[in-house]
Amino acid sequence: MNDDLEGAEAGLANGNSTFHKLGKGMVAFLRATLGFEPEIMREASERLADAETTASADHRRAQRDSHSYRSQIYPSGAEFALCHAETQLMSAVVGVLNESLTESIKGFYKLRKAYVTLDGILDAETRYMKKRSGMGTNTPDNRSVESLASNRSARSLKGMPGDFGDGEVRKAPPRYSSIICVEEPRLDVQSAPVDESKHQEIRTATDEEDEFYDANEDHVEKTATYTGHLEMNGIVRNLEDSSVDGGNTPTTTELPPPKPAPDRHGMLDHDPDSDIFANPIDVFIHSGANLCYGLLLVMIAMIPPAFGKLLFIIGFHGDKDRGIRMLWQATKFHNINGAMAGLIVLGYYNTFIGFSDIIPDTDPTSVDPNSIEGYPRKRCEALLAEMRVRHPKSHLWLLEEARMQASNRHLSTAISLLEGSTKSPLKQVEALEMFEKSLNAMYIHDYTLCAKSFIACVSLNNWSHALYYYIAGAANVELYRHAKSSDPKSAPTYAKKATELLKLAPKHAGKKKFMARQLPFDVFVTRKIQKWESRAQQWRVPFIDAIGVSPVEEMIFFWNGYKRMDQSQLDTSIERLNWSESPANTNWTREGPDEQAILAILRGATLRNLSRWDEAKTILRAGVLNVDKIELKGGLKDDWTAPAGHYEMGVICWMQRGEATKRNAGIEVEEKWVQECGSWVDKAAKWEGYTLDARIGLKIATAQDTIRRWNEKRSGEKV
Repeated sequence: MNDDLEGAEAGLANGNSTFHKLGKGMVAFLRATLGFEPEIMREASERLADAETTASADHRRAQRDSHSYRSQIYPSGAEFALCHAETQLMSAVVGVLNESLTESIKGFYKLRKAYVTLDGILDAETRYMKKRSGMGTNTPDNRSVESLASNRSARSLKGMPGDFGDGEVRKAPPRYSSIICVEEPRLDVQSAPVDESKHQEIRTATDEEDEFYDANEDHVEKTATYTGHLEMNGIVRNLEDSSVDGGNTPTTTELPPPKPAPDRHGMLDHDPDSDIFANPIDVFIHSGANLCYGLLLVMIAMIPPAFGKLLFIIGFHGDKDRGIRMLWQATKFHNINGAMAGLIVLGYYNTFIGFSDIIPDTDPTSVDPNSIEGYPRKRCEALLAEMRVRHPKSHLWLLEEARMQASNRHLSTAISLLEGSTKSPLKQVEALEMFEKSLNAMYIHDYTLCAKSFIACVSLNNWSHALYYYIAGAANVELYRHAKSSDPKSAPTYAKKATELLKLAPKHAGKKKFMARQLPFDVFVTRKIQKWESRAQQWRVPFIDAIGVSPVEEMIFFWNGYKRMDQSQLDTSIERLNWSESPANTNWTREGPDEQAILAILRGATLRNLSRWDEAKTILRAGVLNVDKIELKGGLKDDWTAPAGHYEMGVICWMQRGEATKRNAGIEVEEKWVQECGSWVDKAAKWEGYTLDARIGLKIATAQDTIRRWNEKRSGEKV
């Protein structure tokens, strides 16, 4: 975590223990997730599989060996069970990033397995805390807990693979004689007590127990074994061919309810200097379990509506609040688990929360150590400062500092941080910094720097060259339009460069895939270029003049750059958007409702961020909401504008609710705005599939969660 992966490799090279192999796997995992390079992802998968096998063997040995470490909190071998879960969690992430549909689905099964193990470890903590506080419990302190029991016998569950069903589980003979086979922990029923004389055990199951066969990713034939679907961009992808082992897998229509978070007094949330953590093995288990379980809960809770069917594979719900609290707990510990948790926490607030609009209220000046809602700025700043001290050479923390500056509308400062004199020795981190700088340059309308930086991304990262070339070309479109009036001699140069880059983009689309499908932005870019080429031919004008509303401003909207701009930068965006209806654009009279809706959305979002809410609503109603939705979809049209318009109306209502709160307008006024906000957001959530629906769906999912929590809090106040 100090940008010295070579040093980490050297330090781990001579060891073959579970912990050495886990470390080697984590090094490869970091390289893989930072750069998405296929070779590195393959290496990470191999290393993690090796570590998983060793962890399973060591776990069985620890259960049999009377001289193995005995914790006052955890069952025998829990440290190896945690290593096993960590390898599965990292393998799952690598699998989902893999271009194979089969590998992606195997990854989701691994998530489910890791969840069960981690749930058992955290359950042991809860029982220990209850025992320590003298509280009674219905569950014996030393009951057995099974983990990772997603084996062949899982097919007999009444529900989907990964489901925690209500029925009895018919167990296959144990694969390992040293492992006690007990009923799998379930979210909706309480495990039966067992003999208290037995020490608690956590069972591990290897992936050898699940056999997967390559799915036909071009043509999926329906079978009778599995009726799950994966919805992305409005296209339903059948998953039947990815059934486990070809067995007869029953179907389900309902997920189990989420397991309620334990009361605060039942959670182990002590600081590192507590006497509870006198043994470093307990520190490792506690910090690692909080890191992994917290990450899982947050990841699953963030699944957007377009990917909702994946919950049926994973088999459980997320819990964002509990997950974030657990990640914060892990950050207290000065080890790899604490560092990873810190990176995830800062990434969550600076990237995900920064991307969302409808989020809970928070006091930015609050130093409450338990504050997690909204954007707890002071707490995040304190965490970042601590991590910079722990790992002073790492550019990962410099990147998070730049993101934090951007979230606080200090874009120029963010760029300055990223343009520092030193470079990270890790190419993957350098690529992330360059991409972040490219986006920030786009937000401040420095088109030359934006184009240059995105072109640099092409040589540093191979994730989405189509997107890089597209935005670089879009930046040159803005330079061309500006030069037409300010420097006519240079305009043809910019026009030529923009045309070259934009037409180069589709040639690189489709080379990278996610879950066997093209990247959403690659699909978007390809359609956009086709749209402009068609218009150029139809209107008999050069390609550069057939481009419609500012493609740069459109990209800013999709990355929610308006939220990071100060007033002067927002005013510049208004000016760029006004170009479309100005005399300089001789083709505006040819535009139909489709392009006019794009202009309305972008203007509405910009005005909203300037707190000019009534103007924004008027523009959205005229340009989007009052237009027949048939006019806004089909062919090469931008079908995202109608659902985005409904979402934008919801955001404005939420902003007006916040204003009502500040001026003490009364709870009735606030409720009115929240109800209207919820109505708009629900309409957007139920929209049919459209371009980039997963991206907009992330905002919608966060909005629905925020509104739900506001209503629950209000109901509690009434009681």
